[in-house]
Amino acid sequence: MKITGFCPLIVSKDADSIVKVFEEMGFEKRHTKSDIEGGNNINYNLKDANGNRINVASSNNVPQDITAVNINVDNFQEAYDFLIGHGFVNPRGDKVTDTSSSRATLLFSPSGFAVNITEHIKD
Repeated sequence: MKITGFCPLIVSKDADSIVKVFEEMGFEKRHTKSDIEGGNNINYNLKDANGNRINVASSNNVPQDITAVNINVDNFQEAYDFLIGHGFVNPRGDKVTDTSSSRATLLFSPSGFAVNITEHIKD
């Protein structure tokens, strides 16, 4: 498994407000993904002039905001199995989110921190 990207991720019911705050700090939307969970969720990738990135994702299924580490990998299944083998838990059972350009899921460590692993699919 090779890590191809690494940045913070905030998952929130109010993603648009969070995006606005980061835009006011100088971040710009670089990519918006809207085909998540049948269009129910949107993920924004933002970047500032110094190359810093942050992802902000919408979700109506979180009771409060979740701050996680987003890790892009070259092999989703290998990363998933590795983290599960180290005690991480998928709160949705074995469900993962497949879209036209990625495969991803959020996992929680035994101590409670969140990691989102994503493999981008390129044609």
